[in-house]
Parts: sequence; C-alpha cells; structure tokens
Amino acid sequence: MIDKIKELIEEAEAFSAQSLEEIEAFRIKYLGKKGLLNEYFAEFKNVANEQKKEFGQAINKLKTTAQEKVNTLKAEIENQHESNGSFGDLTRPGEPIKIGSRHPISIVKNQIIDIFSRIGFNVSEGPEIEDDWHNFTALNLPEYHPARDMQDTFFIQTNPDILLRTHTSSVQVRYMENNKPPIRTISPGRVYRNEAISARSHCFFHQVEGLYIDKNVSFADLKQTLQYFTTEMFGKSKIRLRPSYFPFTEPSAEVDVYWGLETEIDYRITKGTGWLEIMGCGMVDPNVLKNCGIDPETYSGFAFGMGIDRIAMLLHQIGDIRLLSENDVRFLDQFKSAL
Repeated sequence: MIDKIKELIEEAEAFSAQSLEEIEAFRIKYLGKKGLLNEYFAEFKNVANEQKKEFGQAINKLKTTAQEKVNTLKAEIENQHESNGSFGDLTRPGEPIKIGSRHPISIVKNQIIDIFSRIGFNVSEGPEIEDDWHNFTALNLPEYHPARDMQDTFFIQTNPDILLRTHTSSVQVRYMENNKPPIRTISPGRVYRNEAISARSHCFFHQVEGLYIDKNVSFADLKQTLQYFTTEMFGKSKIRLRPSYFPFTEPSAEVDVYWGLETEIDYRITKGTGWLEIMGCGMVDPNVLKNCGIDPETYSGFAFGMGIDRIAMLLHQIGDIRLLSENDVRFLDQFKSAL
C-alpha cells in the first residue's frame, strides 16, 4: 500500500493542466471528501503498528504534494488570464492617465498672450534681477525722483544699483534699446515690491505690460486696443479711462471695465459701483523714447500694464492672493480641466 502511495505522489508531481476545470478535477480526486487521501486516512487504523509511521509520512507527503500542485497551477493560469486581459484585448480601454493642473496664473497669462498675439503683439522677456537704469532712470525716474516712492523696492544690499524689478517696464526698455520701430510687444513676468502680505497684496506678483511704438500712434489707438482686450478677456465692452499719473507716460490713465451689479460678489469686488479697475496706461513719454535711442519727433507710442494675479482672482473667484503661491494641491486640483 505504501508503494501505491509513492506512485500517486509521482503522478501528482508530474500532473499538468491547461484549465481551471482540470485543476479542480485533480483536487477532487486527491483532496476531495471522497478522494484518495481520505481513503488512505481511513485505512490507517488497519496498518500494522510497525508500518504506521512510514505510512503516515507517505500520506502527509501525498497531501502536501497535491495541495502545492493545485496552488501552483491555479496561480499560473490566473496570471496568464490577467496578462491576456490586460494586453491581449485591443478593445480594452487604456490605463487612465492622471491629468495635471495648470496654475491659474499660467491660465490667465496664456489667455492674455493669445488675445494680443491676434493683433500682432509678440512676447518679450527680461531678467528679474535688474539694474537701476532699466528699472527706473530710463523710465523717466531719475535718482531721488519722488515717484520712486510709489514702488517700495528690494535692493541688493551689496550693490544698491542692483534690485529686484518692480515692474516689467524694464523689459520694454531693453526691447526698445535692441529693436527699431515699429515695436509691438507684451512683457509678462514676475515682479517684486516690499509690501505687507495680506489676502489682497503680496511682496511678489505677476504683470503683463504692453508697448506699441510707431509713427502717428495716438491715444485713440490705445483706447481701441484696450476696448478689444476687455471684450475678448472679460466679455465686457464698456470701459472708461480716468486721468492718472505714471512717470513714464503722458497723458496717463487708469482703465475701468463695467463689470455690472448682478450678484453679491459683483457688489463686493466693485464696491457697489459696478466699475472695476483693471490696468494703467498712457502715451509713452518722449523722454523715455529718447533714453532708449528712439527719436520722439518721428515716433510715438502707448503703453499699458495689468496685474495677472488680480485678474486670475477675479475670473476664478479666488478670495485670497496667498493661495496663488502656497502650492496647495487641494487648491490647484480645481484647475485640472482648465487649459
């Protein structure tokens, strides 16, 4: 009888199967309630005492061999089915790809660039660490000019002539120095000012400034350009220009767009007037043109500048400017569907 068990062990070790049904039949044959193992366990009491040890060891080995064979063959077939299901079925949907998020600043900046590119404006960029000439002096702000107090500046301690730019107008100066009119460019970028950080202001923020230099450029050209921009960006065509002061433009104006008073939020952001300030603008001062090597007797131009952060907060109803720089994934995930 022990020899028969040894033959069954060899048979179990050599067994192979191509389907789960074959494996199940093998399991029932050896390990089922009416299987061979239960039959041999029932015969155990009839075995002579001197053979019980060897007989018991043979039965246990048969049980272990059969169980391991069942487990191994099942795992092989299941892995094969999983592989075929994942890679063999060409109609099966692909693995989902996690969609990243665009930052709201990037979304708005790209929208602004796209709007102005349609009317011939290119994009120019410059360094964030700037010198006094390009940031102030060339823009009609000589040393000790009182208008410098309008922009609390971060200076480099070891060199007071080097600073973190306070506006992207410095990029426009560099562009005028290296390009001849006609010039039509916008300059997006990050700027720095020594301001207290709160829900509505930060020590760094983002701007887009535009510049158009050519012969016979007038204030009417400026107004029409801004009218086009506000209609494309906000869907609002009603604007107004209020007299203002900027050292590098003359005349200068603040631009308001009529936002309306349809919701409670509209009342809050416009302070109940329906009008919302979005940018400053003006005709380029002749001194600025002269400082950049452009003849003010031949050429004229206009410039404008707006804060990207404020527009992003307005369009996406963001209540705190600090959220734009904290890299909170819970906040950024809201912009996954935005382009």
